[in-house]
Amino acid sequence: MSFSATIRPLTLFIAGILGGAGVALAAAASHGGDTHFLGSASTMCLAHAPTLLALYAGYDRIRTAPIAAVLLGLGTLIFAGDLVGRHFGNSSLFPLAAPTGGLGMIAGWAVVALGASFKRTAAET
Repeated sequence: MSFSATIRPLTLFIAGILGGAGVALAAAASHGGDTHFLGSASTMCLAHAPTLLALYAGYDRIRTAPIAAVLLGLGTLIFAGDLVGRHFGNSSLFPLAAPTGGLGMIAGWAVVALGASFKRTAAET
């Protein structure tokens, strides 16, 4: 089984998790206390869930979709997970977790952009 075939269903799964988490975090943020961390985590989840859905749908046309999905999915999970941990447990996932997740998301978007420069071969069209 290829990397792409392995990652594709995981991309859809993570999109669903991020979408649901984004809604739940938005609800939690609206119900009191310091909502800075929860609001930021919700925003990142809700921004990247549809992005992962688009990458899932475009796997046959976007050559960089699998690696972009991994970077965006893991980056978002780490970033949002760290903010949620700080809000509810007053502790980080690991030192520099949020910046690490943020760099993962930035790298994922860069890989999406790089996908524009890779041409399909005649056999792939």
